[in-house]
Amino acid sequence: MTDGQQLVPCPLPARMGAVSAGDGISFAVFSRHGTTVQLCLFDEAGEHETARLPLPCRTGDIHHGLLPGAAPGLRYGLRVEGPWQPEHGHRFDPTKLLIDPYATLVDRPFRWDAQMARRGAETAGLVPRCMVSEALPPLAAGRDNQQPAFIYELAVKSFTMRHPAVPQPLRGTLAALCEPAILDHLVSLGVSHVELMPVAAWMDERHLPPLGLANAWGYNPVNFFALDPRLAPGGEADLRRLCAAYAGAGIGIILDIVLNHTAESDEFGATISLRGLDNAVYYRHATDDPGRLVNDTGCGHTLALDRAPVIRMAMDALRHWRGCGVAGFRFDLATVMGRSDTGFSQDAPLFAALLPDPDLSQAILIAEPWDIGPGGYRLGEFPAPFAEWNGRYRDDVRRFWRGDAGAAGALATRLAGSADLFAARHRGPQESINFIAAHDGFTLADLVAYAGKHNEANGEGNRDGDNDSHSWNNGAEGQSAEPAIVSARSRDIRALLGTLFLSRGTPMLQAGDEFGRTQAGNNNAYCQDNEAFWLDWHRADESLIAFVESLARLRSKWPLLSAARFLTGTGNPPDARWLKTDGTPIADHEWAVLDAICLMLSGEDETLLIAINRGAEAMPLVLPAGAAWTILLSSSEGGDASNLPARSVFLWQRN
Repeated sequence: MTDGQQLVPCPLPARMGAVSAGDGISFAVFSRHGTTVQLCLFDEAGEHETARLPLPCRTGDIHHGLLPGAAPGLRYGLRVEGPWQPEHGHRFDPTKLLIDPYATLVDRPFRWDAQMARRGAETAGLVPRCMVSEALPPLAAGRDNQQPAFIYELAVKSFTMRHPAVPQPLRGTLAALCEPAILDHLVSLGVSHVELMPVAAWMDERHLPPLGLANAWGYNPVNFFALDPRLAPGGEADLRRLCAAYAGAGIGIILDIVLNHTAESDEFGATISLRGLDNAVYYRHATDDPGRLVNDTGCGHTLALDRAPVIRMAMDALRHWRGCGVAGFRFDLATVMGRSDTGFSQDAPLFAALLPDPDLSQAILIAEPWDIGPGGYRLGEFPAPFAEWNGRYRDDVRRFWRGDAGAAGALATRLAGSADLFAARHRGPQESINFIAAHDGFTLADLVAYAGKHNEANGEGNRDGDNDSHSWNNGAEGQSAEPAIVSARSRDIRALLGTLFLSRGTPMLQAGDEFGRTQAGNNNAYCQDNEAFWLDWHRADESLIAFVESLARLRSKWPLLSAARFLTGTGNPPDARWLKTDGTPIADHEWAVLDAICLMLSGEDETLLIAINRGAEAMPLVLPAGAAWTILLSSSEGGDASNLPARSVFLWQRN
């Protein structure tokens, strides 16, 4: 099949993928075990395949060639011929149209179809087309050298679809985030960095369409370079505009990157990119069975990030996003980044490539430090300068406020910066990303309204999602109009937020938790892309928003709350003193039975006291003598210098 165009030989391009070369477009595609790589050209509308042209050169494992006279806007795909030997990990099928893993633009969203997984079934009518995009100069990354002070996690579509100030045509897109009302809200909250849940092109998991469901989070990417056209119909320019607008407002953009698996899933999944290019190289297989995929991700397979071509792809993808102006990255299931056939290591090949890189090493790097593989929970073990989502912080804070026995000591460790997890690696408390709720779990409002998950809407019989979220319901399961229950839940939400913002480390808040967002008890809403789960701005609790704003201002005003050093209890005066509410020091044996604790923080010019009471009754309070004290924060009404209300967090300043 040809329309008269021909590829011509060219030297090995310096860059992979499709690149403008002055006199045409050069193409470079990795395939070690493929015998022939074909470039498939399409008409301007992307509807008809007009040519299949074999790449004429092979240098090592890279197939390459030049298409003279071609220009940006060209629509194309790939096909690869090679052995069909699943027992050896080879699954080449030239009837499958493939996405170039280096494509920075695709012309339409991905839609699951069973033909994508059927050997010998033609898929040109199902797979989006890659588009050659204009080469744009790199942007200076926004806030790249600034330590995050307050991270705000959001999903673009869910966040904007029901916002009354966003024009209807923009809802669900990156452009919506640039609307003044959105930016004003984030600035008022005191957010320093917005963490965007995945924005790269993704496809629904194959079990969702038959259930009438769709992936709402984006953690199922096809490609690591191209924005999903539903979020960014203008392509890369949309992200660049967002980064520039937010940098102008003093906010950095962090991208959530899924460098651990793709939408091709297990051996019964689709062949749309890496599987068809070289399954045996791109994905890890069992050392004793080269036909069996390793599934450390729970998504059917695992990227082989210890192999040179996969490392190069990962590094190139990160550099591409940095060039769009992003400040850094949060890495989903980041243990995979450090894995090889022998397990996890701080010296893994991808880390060895990433950490000395002059630009990427200066970006914000945040690990989700776990996967489901052997030894997958690696909290506190990532190399500097990685920060990490602190799942222990989340669980210990929840257990304390739920009322679990013996939880005060663990809470104190988290308040003090989690030195048990981060000090040994020569990192500080700022590398602890503290959170109480995030996308994969209960919202903050649901955490105090549901004792158990309610995921029936996901179509899996409530089997999916975490079975122990350390939640409680304050006397009734789910929604309640009972004034006492409503009051108790409001009180607990404020106490949890107070704990978060008064802890050493970097606080992270899930979008909507500042105004009481609910998911009706669903703690795994990845497949709920519908109005019931989009943020309901009309029901926003404005008083709660104001409370969060006040918390962020406190952290900004009082350096003792956010200092980049662990509390040790040493110095003159000691930097930290743990006290009972009667003002006396806490003895070691008392931690196991305490419901209320106080932490006095001392610095050169300021002294603060954090007082926390999880009990159901108010506690008498004796503030340290020698000076007057002023309340800076009260999460509950009724407190004073002699009384610490039930279920409350207070912050005092010594005058």
